[in-house]
Amino acid sequence: MVWSDEWRSLAEALLGTVELTPDEVARAAGVELDAARRLWQALGFPPVADDERLFSRADADILRIARMLIEDERADPAALVQLARVTGQSLARVADAQVTASAERLKGLHTPGQPGVAPASLAHRIETLAPHLERLLGYVWRRHLLAACLRHSAAPEADRVQVVGFVDMVGFTSMSQALEAHELARMVDRFEATAYQHIPEHGGRVVKTIGDEVMFAADDAGGGAEIALGLLDAHARDPELPDARAGLARGPVLAWEGDLFGPTVNLASRLVNLARPGSVLVADDLGKELRGDPALALHHLRSVRLQGIGRVRPWVLRRTR
Repeated sequence: MVWSDEWRSLAEALLGTVELTPDEVARAAGVELDAARRLWQALGFPPVADDERLFSRADADILRIARMLIEDERADPAALVQLARVTGQSLARVADAQVTASAERLKGLHTPGQPGVAPASLAHRIETLAPHLERLLGYVWRRHLLAACLRHSAAPEADRVQVVGFVDMVGFTSMSQALEAHELARMVDRFEATAYQHIPEHGGRVVKTIGDEVMFAADDAGGGAEIALGLLDAHARDPELPDARAGLARGPVLAWEGDLFGPTVNLASRLVNLARPGSVLVADDLGKELRGDPALALHHLRSVRLQGIGRVRPWVLRRTR
């Protein structure tokens, strides 16, 4: 890989002098080359040729820490690779969002008719912001680490029963064909901002966003119902957002790599696809549990067969008027 002077300068500002081949960085860390390659791949980076000098002493230090974790703490190497995979996926999104935001900011500062963002300008901006973003990431990680510990102590993964919900924007596919790129980006950003406002507000957790859909989890039935209804109300009030629909189910889930899996998740995902615009569909067991809440109204639908799941009889969930 051949880097321009601007990118090499940025690489060295972020990582230190880039001077080591894959074999050299592995030997400096006291790690087998194959193990180093597995970790590099798990972090989401492309393969590096044997003669390419793309690594620094900072890379060797990180590899050395990984080796010490395995040897001194008797950590499972497979677990370390899994952690690397989750970390790489998450931070790749953070890095891409940061670079995109910086590039857009620089575009806004350019004189009309002039060329786009120069590599030197972007590299300088990223180099300037990197120390501040690093502090921010460290702080946010510590906060999420504390929250994850509290969740785990309350209900270890093997015993975790959760309300799982999916909310998506109705008609998003057709709208995405008609909107300009900046309009589509604004809509998705508004959708995510609305989700991140309402879900934690009622004790839930955003598991992930997938374009026009958000997946969330809540500990109790009432909280999950309030999140789903609140999001639909927010969409109905917002002229810049289309109608939304939701699916809810409650049951055991498998927590893995920051995501949730299992039949409960599958059922909630299928229910959102059955829901009409502006409505919430709730799995049968969860609906029976919510019927005791005087603030909620539930209407039983006829049973339907869902491929891979079987026959289910969902409820339509509304607020009492």
